[in-house]
Parts: sequence; structure tokens; C-alpha cells
Amino acid sequence: MEEEKAPDFDFDQWSQLAQHEPEKFEAMRQQMIDDLIAQAPSHLKQRMNGLQWQVDQIRKQANNPMAACLQISQKMWANVLGENGLLKVLQEPKEILKTLENAPTAKVLSFERPKPDK
Repeated sequence: MEEEKAPDFDFDQWSQLAQHEPEKFEAMRQQMIDDLIAQAPSHLKQRMNGLQWQVDQIRKQANNPMAACLQISQKMWANVLGENGLLKVLQEPKEILKTLENAPTAKVLSFERPKPDK
């Protein structure tokens, strides 16, 4: 299976666009987000749209871009390190494997089928 390459991202170009044409920047930013979500597997799209909505709300309510960035970053880290976060989920397979290793074993018995009466 061939991996799809991410489009080249020119930070300087995007930065210039944000400074000089903020409306165009915002439209292009939104289009990139929409394109990314559209490429996602269907079972993830609703969750991705929900997360993007949360990010957009943080950006709207923040006093400035730096405050928004900090709040979004804190939210991300809470989802990684917090209760039921990514780190815990990634560690769960270890717990499952430990349980399986300590599970009692049993010998599987084979039984012959009864012969039909003639």
C-alpha cells in the first residue's frame, strides 16, 4: 500500500498570508482542515469534527492567539495524560497481557463422536 504524502507546507508563506490577507488565510486554513477530515475514515469523522469545533470555540473565546494556543495545548495534554487519556489507553494492553500471562491453563480434551446406530 502506497503512503499518501502530506502536501508541502511553507510556513513563511502561511505566515505572510496571515499577516497581510487574514481572510484568505482563514479560508485556506478552514479548507485544509475540511480536506483532512474528509480523508479520514468514516468512523472517525464525527469525533474529528467535534474536536475541531472545540478548538474553534477556544479560539473564538480567547483574548488573543497566544491564549488560545495555551488553552488548546492544555486541552491536548489533558487528553494525553489525564484520566482515561491516551497514555492510559496505550498502557492497557500491558495490563491485559499481564492478566493473560497469569491466567490458569487447562488441557483441552478431545472426544470421539458417537457412531450412528444402524
